Amino acid sequence: MKKYIVTLFLFLFFYNALSAQKFDKVRNLRFYDQKKIHFGFTVGLNTSDFYIRNSDNFFDTTQIKEVYGIENYQQPGFHLGPISNLRLGKYFDLRLLLNLTFIQRDLHYTVLKENQYGEEYFDTHVMKLSSTFLSMPLLLKYKAERLNNYRWYVIAGIDPTLDLAAKKKIPEEAMPMIRLEQPDVYGEIGAGIDFYLPYFKFSPELKMGIGLNNMAVPDNTEYTGAMKYLKSKIFMLSFHFE
Repeated sequence: MKKYIVTLFLFLFFYNALSAQKFDKVRNLRFYDQKKIHFGFTVGLNTSDFYIRNSDNFFDTTQIKEVYGIENYQQPGFHLGPISNLRLGKYFDLRLLLNLTFIQRDLHYTVLKENQYGEEYFDTHVMKLSSTFLSMPLLLKYKAERLNNYRWYVIAGIDPTLDLAAKKKIPEEAMPMIRLEQPDVYGEIGAGIDFYLPYFKFSPELKMGIGLNNMAVPDNTEYTGAMKYLKSKIFMLSFHFE
């Protein structure tokens, strides 16, 4: 992953440096990038799932007797919120967002069960883990040279989040169900394009975030005991209007 990010960064830098002389005709929002601070809002779509590492006891049938496998599946979600942007220089900005992010992640447990005749069989137990994140991404933005009415950029930073749904009471019919920790911190990296339109700037952006914390709350059951850690990851397609 690192080599692809470095390659993308170098490509954008050299491509824009060599091409800036040919595309120097600026038509829209000519003085936009001279503003020290500007604001906007973002809406977008996302998909999210987990990184799962099995515990050291996963294959010890004296301790983990029922859980034989854990898989997770991405589900679509969406996010929205305001943007604040501080100009640091010709090529760098500091961006702060306040996002409300709605996601769902499904865990499929392969569980060994026994029927009324004493016969063992495997069943799949699905946990639908819905989360509502209040997040504040703080990102450093590198902007390449402006070419006519657009410019490429790359971003990187951290995103502290708080899961507002983590403390909700779990309905009895949804049990067994694991709980998730409320706070998390994501490391984020992405790229996008700024399009300078006559009255505003429009920026489609693709970003990936990796959670740094173990999100599973231990509950003395095999559903959490089978995991060493459960970390989040998310892919976001955002549309910024500034």
